[in-house]
Amino acid sequence: MTDATPEMIEKGMIEAATADTRLDRLQNGLKARYARERRFRLYGVLAVALAIGFLALLLGRIVTQGYTAFYAHEITLPVYMDPARIDRAYPQGANYQLMTAEQELRRMGVTDDARGTKALAMRSLFSSELKFRAAERVRENPALIGQTVAISAPASDEADLYYKGEISKATPADQRRLTDEQIEWLDRMKAEGAVRTHFNTALFTNGDSTEPELAGVLGGVVGSALMLLVTALIAIPIGIGAAVYLEEFSPRNRITDLIEVNINNLAAVPSIVYGLLGVALFINWLHLPRSSPLVGGLVLGLMALPTIIIATRSSLKAVPPSIREAALAMGASRTQTVFQHVLPLAMPGVMTGTIISMAHALGETAPLLLIGMVSFVPGVPHLINEPAGALPSLVYIWENASERAFHERTAAAIMVLLAFMILMNAAAIVLRRRFERRW
Repeated sequence: MTDATPEMIEKGMIEAATADTRLDRLQNGLKARYARERRFRLYGVLAVALAIGFLALLLGRIVTQGYTAFYAHEITLPVYMDPARIDRAYPQGANYQLMTAEQELRRMGVTDDARGTKALAMRSLFSSELKFRAAERVRENPALIGQTVAISAPASDEADLYYKGEISKATPADQRRLTDEQIEWLDRMKAEGAVRTHFNTALFTNGDSTEPELAGVLGGVVGSALMLLVTALIAIPIGIGAAVYLEEFSPRNRITDLIEVNINNLAAVPSIVYGLLGVALFINWLHLPRSSPLVGGLVLGLMALPTIIIATRSSLKAVPPSIREAALAMGASRTQTVFQHVLPLAMPGVMTGTIISMAHALGETAPLLLIGMVSFVPGVPHLINEPAGALPSLVYIWENASERAFHERTAAAIMVLLAFMILMNAAAIVLRRRFERRW
């Protein structure tokens, strides 16, 4: 072996130093990359946590404001059916509310003035439902006239809020609608066992009403159901048919490219524009009935079409080309290949997109406001051409009402609407997992 020369030693030292430098750079680069990855993961966790926090805050606010609407208070009082004030031939003409208020004041030992001011104050604590229930009892059994009968009726909206703790006696009198004397009467009736707390079935069995204690969501639920029925009958077959044609049969040229671009653009058009289209086309030109589920369904159908077409085309594209090639190789026609092989395999995605578009249509409000579904409709619709409300418009109407008791019912209606949307989205997820096939 020959001894190393100084030049070789120096060269080896330089190479070793260079290798150490490269190793340090590599290690520093790895540390920086791992640090960036950790920061990215942290940002992702923070973003998810922030989204969950805002969602929890929103849902918590809705629940805390609306859970009180799911229970109500009913007042049961003995009422003497005074023959001097009740006409046997026309029992519904008697003023049962005032008669009940006057008798309750006498039982409490309260002396009224000549104008009956205190009787009117007492009467305002009972819902107008009292007169209908009392008149119905007398109409069914006229022998009750001259007897004392126990009549139950919902408490008025202000009385109900007081029993729920939403109104406090500690609040200055000029900042609440109940006087100190009315609060004292309510306390006495509750202490005597005349007040009962129960589940508010009227919220789900009644239509809209000008009196909050009698207002319910049934009219809005039925109106939304009829509207979605029209939307589904129009948007689903047309949307799926258009998607199948564009994806499987249409020639690739400028016209189809233009159609595809416009479909994608229509999916991003604000919903209020569809409302304007519905007013111009269906109401002003075709003269269809305003405020009806028919017009609402047609407008929402136009709005849901682009979403259904895009979702269906994406599902058709996800089917492997080998399915088409195998069917054609076995002698199947193009139509048989599409409708007997490709479309059934794409159906899970099609159903998912369809249900999600229907859930989106269920929550739309702006188009309904423009076609008149914001008007007050007290009954429950039975046909698609009758005036009707919808759950989103009902939320809008109640939130803008002056009565304080409507605000809790607004939150309750939102909870019902969210429940329907969650069910529809859950159905979409279940159907997709149930029928999804992996390639």
